[in-house]
Order: sequence, then C-alpha cells, then structure tokens
Amino acid sequence: MFSILQPLEKERVRQMNPVVLAFVGDAAYTLYVRQKLVSESGYKTGELNKRASAFVSAHGQSDLLDRILPLLTEEEADIYRRGRNAKKPTRSKNASPAEYNRSTGLEAVVGYLYLTGDLDRIDRLFFGGEA
Repeated sequence: MFSILQPLEKERVRQMNPVVLAFVGDAAYTLYVRQKLVSESGYKTGELNKRASAFVSAHGQSDLLDRILPLLTEEEADIYRRGRNAKKPTRSKNASPAEYNRSTGLEAVVGYLYLTGDLDRIDRLFFGGEA
C-alpha cells in the first residue's frame, strides 16, 4: 500500500535523477507554502495565490536560497549542486537561466527531504521552524 507520508530509503532517493527530485520538490514546496499562508492569514484565495506565487517562483526561490545555502548539510549541498547543474527539459519564461538553475537545485533539496521523510528539516530550513 502506498502512503503519501511513507518515506523512501535515503540511498534510493540519493540515486534519483535530480530533475525528478526537483519535480517532487516543486509540488511539496508549493504545498508547504500554501499551507503556511492559509494557517497564518485570513486572506481570500486571490490574495493567497498572489502571495504564494512570490514564494514559489524561480525568482522567489533563488532569493530564499541566499538565506539557506549556508545552512545546508554537505549531503543537502550536494543534492542542490546536482539539481542546479542538471540538464532540464524546459526553460523558465519568467526567470533568468541562473535563477531557474538555482531554483531547480532548491527544489531538488526539498524533493530529497520530502521523499526521505525529513519534514522537520524542511520546516526548519525554509520556514524557520523549531527543532
């Protein structure tokens, strides 16, 4: 039986293509941002969408990366570099190539943490959670 919260083995996740990790990380990060906004505000959906877009855009993720890059473990930094340097099947329409590459690296880290079940680490890194 598949469970959305069932973590995968770290070694298996480490060996995944970084673009696949970014694919999962994009969805997980978007959900985290939306959940955080909903839980901390009384905004209507239009405003929620506008605010979420600022965080989940390649530009927003690149800015966030400036804050968290020094906090990454060696393993997370390796995942980030693999994602940043990976050949991607698409290009961003609204971001520079550098921002897009950085955001892909960030999403790969989120995908790695999400798939390995390290949700507390996601919260601490990206949202300043305790622990």
